[in-house]
Amino acid sequence: MIFDKLLPIAVLLGASAAQNVTLRYMPFGDSITEIICWRSKLWQKLKGTEWGSVDWVGSGKGENNCRDTEYDRDNEGHSGFLAIDIANRRQLVGWLQQNPADVITMHLGTNDIVQQNKPVNDIITAFTTLVGVMRDSNPRIKIVVAQIIPMGFGNFNTQIQNLNRAITPWAQGLNKTESPIWVVDQFTGFSGSSDLRDGVHPNDSGDNKMTNVWYPAIVNAFQVAKADKEALAGAERLGIPFTA
Repeated sequence: MIFDKLLPIAVLLGASAAQNVTLRYMPFGDSITEIICWRSKLWQKLKGTEWGSVDWVGSGKGENNCRDTEYDRDNEGHSGFLAIDIANRRQLVGWLQQNPADVITMHLGTNDIVQQNKPVNDIITAFTTLVGVMRDSNPRIKIVVAQIIPMGFGNFNTQIQNLNRAITPWAQGLNKTESPIWVVDQFTGFSGSSDLRDGVHPNDSGDNKMTNVWYPAIVNAFQVAKADKEALAGAERLGIPFTA
C-alpha cells in the first residue's frame, strides 16, 4: 500500500533523473545473520534482478564457509550478542553511523532467550530502542523484522514463540508511512532438527528456507525505498517540498 502511494509521486516528480539511485542494505542481527549462508543465497537470488546492484553494508564479513566468492559479505551480524545489550549499549548507533542504510533486516532475540532467559517485554523494549536508532540514522529507513527461527535443543521454543507472537502487534504500533516495518515469519515451517546444523544455526536447507522468506520482503522493501529516494530526488531538483 505504501509503495502504491510513493510510485506515482516519483513519476510525477520526474524520477528519470534519479535512475542511478544506489540503495544500501544492512543485514543486522546475531550469529544467525553473521555465520550462516542465507546472505550468500539471498544475494545470488537477487543478482539477476534489478536489485543485484544494491550495496550491502556493515562492519563484518563473517559467514559459514559458503564457498561463494561473488557475494557482498558486508553485514552487521554479531555472534552471541543480545538485543537488550545492543540497545542498552547504543552499539547500533555507531554501526549505522559508519554504514548508513536505506533498508535493514533484523533477526534478533535468540541470545536474549537462550543465554539469559530475558522476558519478552524486555526484548520488545529493546527492539523499540533499536528502531528509534534506525530512524535517527535515517528517518525514511525501511525495516524488515523476523519472527525468529526455532532452537533444536532445550525448552526455548515456547519463549521464542511468545516473542514471535509479540512482534507483530509491536511492529504495527511503530509502523510509519515514511519508515514502514514489515514482519516476516522465519519460524513457521522451519525445523529445529532437520534445518539446523548444530541446534542453533541453519544448515543448507535452513539457509534456503530463510532466503525464501526474506526474498519477497526484501524485494518489496527495495521497491519502496527506491521509489522513495527517486521521489525525494525529484522534489529536490524541482524545489518542491516532499513529505509523502
